[in-house]
Amino acid sequence: MAPPKNRVAYILLGIFLGFFGAHNFYAGYTARAIAQLCITICTLFFGTIVSWIWAIVEVCTVDRDSRNVYMV
Repeated sequence: MAPPKNRVAYILLGIFLGFFGAHNFYAGYTARAIAQLCITICTLFFGTIVSWIWAIVEVCTVDRDSRNVYMV
């Protein structure tokens, strides 16, 4: 069994690279991460603010990774 993900790393990735979905790739939420990445890339970075706001909301609300294990 893999160790739990680090919550601080998740938060920092969400704040600084959240518009690319980096925090979701880290936590194992691949579908969400690809959606955020597509919003950013397909809108030629005009959708970055939407993806970033989405990331900030997730950083504040998500406390488990994709395996349903609490991040420490």
